Amino acid sequence: MTDTISAEDNQRIIGRDDIDNLESIMSVPLTDPTEVEHVVANNADSIFTWDYSLARPALRKLYEKAKVGQWNAATDLPWDTDVDLEKVVREDQANIGSGISPEWYKDTKLASWGDKEWTEFGIHSRRWSLSQFLHGEQGALICTAKITETVPWYDAKLYASTQVVDEARHVEVFARYLDEKLGGGYPINPHLRLLLDDIVNDSRWDFTYLGMQIMVEGLALAAFGYLHQLTGEPLLKQLLRYVMSDEARHVAFGVLSLKEVYDEMSDPEIKERQEFAYEASLRMRDRFLQQEVWHHMGVDPKSVIPLVINDPTRKVFQQMLFAKIVPNCKKLGLLDRNESWLRRRFEEMGVIQFEHWESTGDEYLKFEIGKPLADPVAAAHA
Repeated sequence: MTDTISAEDNQRIIGRDDIDNLESIMSVPLTDPTEVEHVVANNADSIFTWDYSLARPALRKLYEKAKVGQWNAATDLPWDTDVDLEKVVREDQANIGSGISPEWYKDTKLASWGDKEWTEFGIHSRRWSLSQFLHGEQGALICTAKITETVPWYDAKLYASTQVVDEARHVEVFARYLDEKLGGGYPINPHLRLLLDDIVNDSRWDFTYLGMQIMVEGLALAAFGYLHQLTGEPLLKQLLRYVMSDEARHVAFGVLSLKEVYDEMSDPEIKERQEFAYEASLRMRDRFLQQEVWHHMGVDPKSVIPLVINDPTRKVFQQMLFAKIVPNCKKLGLLDRNESWLRRRFEEMGVIQFEHWESTGDEYLKFEIGKPLADPVAAAHA
């Protein structure tokens, strides 16, 4: 048994020999901003079931929660709220900083930046981040429609159908917020696009669950919680709170569905799922390097991204993104099968500390509208 993954395995799984090979990370072409359609082959079979028995009470409970947890994006949010983006960014930066440590970049072009440049960076970083949330929500819309077709269980089809409605609403609210309040957004990040392509393209229904419900939605739930806690903008804060109430159910859907499946799988089958979870984790980490924003600011990404990866402020944020993923992977038995293969990968990424946090399959009720949310930043430092 080896403690670290080999360069050959990294090359096979993620297409580069080292997870921090910046030349490979930045060699992925950025999305053409004029592109309006992207086609991905969907290789899955549509499965009918004639067994209408209620065999999975946990999924039925989730379905009942989803039916009463619906909200109307057009009428339940205060869209008349005035959003002064520059003021919001300045206030948020006063509370949390720019999201990076300026002194970390003293030997780069950023050393000459003043308040004006840091504010502009914050504005475009906010537009970029919410744009990636938007694109990810469309990915969830497509993937959940696929799950409705491909999962063989009646109860799961019922719940997945409610998530399709939820995801359509999330696409609606993020698109509207970007258009009406932020003045537009950014194209999909290429690393997010590659991950969504892989999830949609794979023929196995549990890979759709693992990629979208556990990995993408799990990261989104953590990211939404982080931004909800830190921003003072009231419309965005309420929008995120509503979306999080849905997302927690979605991640729970993945945990509850996959647990019984993975308990019955062989070690070689589980190894494929572990490798996919590892690949998805790195693709999501890579997308937060924000090459598009650096390009807009006139900064060569190659001059700053090596520093971004090791920035102490940035590391806290990037680790927090895995606060939901790691305990959910543990709940599914993915951490320690095959001589703890995925555990060692998460150790290398510096995120294993979240393994003892509550899994979303158990905690989703805590995200219901009206219930207070824990501070994710404080919890991470506890």
